[in-house]
Amino acid sequence: MGTWIAIAIGMFVLGTIMALKPSVVDMRLDKLRMIARRLELNPKVVACPDWIRGRNNEFGKGMIGQYSLIMDDMKFPETHYQVVDGRLKLEGSQAQGTDVNSQSSSIVGIAGSHSTSKQRLAQRLEGEPLTLPPSMAPLVKGVYLKANSLVVFWHDSSYVQPATNPNFKMQQIEPELSALKSTMQAWAQKVTNKDR
Repeated sequence: MGTWIAIAIGMFVLGTIMALKPSVVDMRLDKLRMIARRLELNPKVVACPDWIRGRNNEFGKGMIGQYSLIMDDMKFPETHYQVVDGRLKLEGSQAQGTDVNSQSSSIVGIAGSHSTSKQRLAQRLEGEPLTLPPSMAPLVKGVYLKANSLVVFWHDSSYVQPATNPNFKMQQIEPELSALKSTMQAWAQKVTNKDR
């Protein structure tokens, strides 16, 4: 009888220790975000913005990964892009202050041309294809530009799950995140370099 009690206590202790161990998916996700930090992509998990399709393909539902690249030498107009059929689509509802239609018609001259210039800058990524690795591209849901940062919203947790990315390999993380960073830098150049 004492042996059975000792086995039960041992099983209980072992079960408790196993429950504390993180899952394989959690360890993969942690590795992904640590590499993203090292590449200066500033990963965060945020509530899905209302203009992005989140959980169950519904706008603003669930949590989503936000990876932002800060570029101190650049200035962007506040702009939202959704990803539709593998391309960036300018979101119709722009943030306040950047939509020319929402500004007072009494503003003329330099201020008016400045607003028009901002709108032209915002439209530069319209129709831009997602040139990202195949395991990453379908998970990207939106791009947001503001001040000196370019933000990509994507389901990073789906990237590391066997069900949604069966070909996942740990050694692919860094090259694929580097490809994401390069694409973000190319978008930033496209927005800021034309018509200078």
